[in-house]
Amino acid sequence: MTEQQPTHQLPSEIRYIAIEGVIGAGKTTLAKMLSERLGARLVLEKFEENPFLPKFYEEPERFAFQTQIFFLLSRYRQQQDLFQADLFHSHVISDYIFEKDKIFAYLTLQDEELKLYESLLMTIEKNVPQPDLVIYLQSSVDRLMKNIQARGRAMEENMSEEYIRELNEAYNYFFFRYKSAPLLIVRATDIDFVNKKADFDDMLEQVLRPNKAPVEYYNPMVKK
Repeated sequence: MTEQQPTHQLPSEIRYIAIEGVIGAGKTTLAKMLSERLGARLVLEKFEENPFLPKFYEEPERFAFQTQIFFLLSRYRQQQDLFQADLFHSHVISDYIFEKDKIFAYLTLQDEELKLYESLLMTIEKNVPQPDLVIYLQSSVDRLMKNIQARGRAMEENMSEEYIRELNEAYNYFFFRYKSAPLLIVRATDIDFVNKKADFDDMLEQVLRPNKAPVEYYNPMVKK
């Protein structure tokens, strides 16, 4: 396997980029595209390794806690691997942030389950590295549902629009108050960075700009 040759250079202050968004927002696809263009190490969430996830989609109340704890510990182990890989001497692109775990926990867990979850979270979250830049792909429920249906994952075929709407609202609430790292909020509803090179290049231009404000908004439709 040949080493990736970057065609663009990130600002010196950015070594670790994390991409976030609701299910179907395109975060994994964008992470792969940015990793290839920037010659960065790619870190993807291993959702398919969670044995409780398909069961959660069928019976959310019954399997929410098991699903959440598995994800919490799996994400924590993966984040620790970033330290082992000498994070600050290489560029990394990830398709999630560790803190996203709390969004799902607060949405799906019962009160007693949440107390136990929070006690575990408090013991481990201080050891998790923070990204230098977080990209939040903000999208509409209609667009998210279309993307979910188009990719055709078996475990997602019965995913309800109500669940995606609640998740979308929870993500917006979380990121409009997010302060852990510089944040770029991308209004992704009306763009197609997968199939339209101009859309991807415009987004990449925003990522490559140095000295970003704590929170920046990128609405591609304004440019068009």
